[in-house]
Amino acid sequence: MENFINNLPKAELHLHIEGSFEPELMFKIAQRNAIKIPFNSVAEIKEAYKFNCLQDFLDIYYQGAQVLQTEEDFFDLTFSYLQKCNAQNVRHTEIMFDPQTHTERGIPFKTVINGIVKAQEKAERDFGITSLLIMSYLRHLSEADAFKTLEESLPFKDKITCVGLDSSEKGNPPSKFKNVFKKSMEIGYIPVAHAGEEGDADYVWEALDILKIKRIDHGNNSLQDKELITEIVKRDLALTVCPLSNTALQVVSDLKDHPLKKMMQLGLKVTINSDDPAFFGGQVNTNYIEIQKALNLSKKNLYELAKNSFQYSFLDTDTKQKYLNELETYYANNK
Repeated sequence: MENFINNLPKAELHLHIEGSFEPELMFKIAQRNAIKIPFNSVAEIKEAYKFNCLQDFLDIYYQGAQVLQTEEDFFDLTFSYLQKCNAQNVRHTEIMFDPQTHTERGIPFKTVINGIVKAQEKAERDFGITSLLIMSYLRHLSEADAFKTLEESLPFKDKITCVGLDSSEKGNPPSKFKNVFKKSMEIGYIPVAHAGEEGDADYVWEALDILKIKRIDHGNNSLQDKELITEIVKRDLALTVCPLSNTALQVVSDLKDHPLKKMMQLGLKVTINSDDPAFFGGQVNTNYIEIQKALNLSKKNLYELAKNSFQYSFLDTDTKQKYLNELETYYANNK
């Protein structure tokens, strides 16, 4: 089954590029930029990558991001992730980035996006991997801060497909960002948002009805509300589920109790993703492998999950169909 998963054509729709920052690369860039971090070795960084909740993770996440200073740093970070995509037969990825994490410490928006985009372009040339960008607003900051980021993004509008919403969910409901999401959509950005990871089903409702999102990031707590499940199915919205992230942050205590299979049985369109793989113990294939073992998923289940990942991507119709055809051929030959 692991071989089947490793070679399965797939897309990744929920990935924070800052969360792909492997300890070895963090240490290397910190030394290159002569930035002191509170760790003396790669081993110490790995030890710090142990969390009890979302906030524990966010504290080290933002601390690690401090070493990213130059376009080269953002290129190295992004290309390192895209090389891992190539090794896992990830054919397409939709990359979230957090400009506010960098601009609020004085790093120009253009430095961040130019480094990321150059890595995307190289990966498409070298590996044939397509990718697009999701500019995420940080929900623990104000809507005014988000508007400032939206303004800074305008010269690079052709390089950004979506806007998202991430960071500390509790106490920062989607409705807090109603106006900036409305303006973002007017500009042409597609809206997505984290909802129902630590927040309850009401947050998912807000994301649907107030932010008008086109895909739900996480969405686990949608299962609290039968009417909400019906509405998500009716609107044909996918959930970008992140199994190992859920256990690392104690959203789910054990993968055997993960609601992914139940979601599928209820007719929800689920995808498997790694979220912040450097912090949560595995790239996307590891997420597939571990959830397959925990829930005894069949090859047909895995095929459906991979199919959803292409079907509910924001790719153009022709490229989407090309990848779906590739997946169909693979599954037909490996059932």
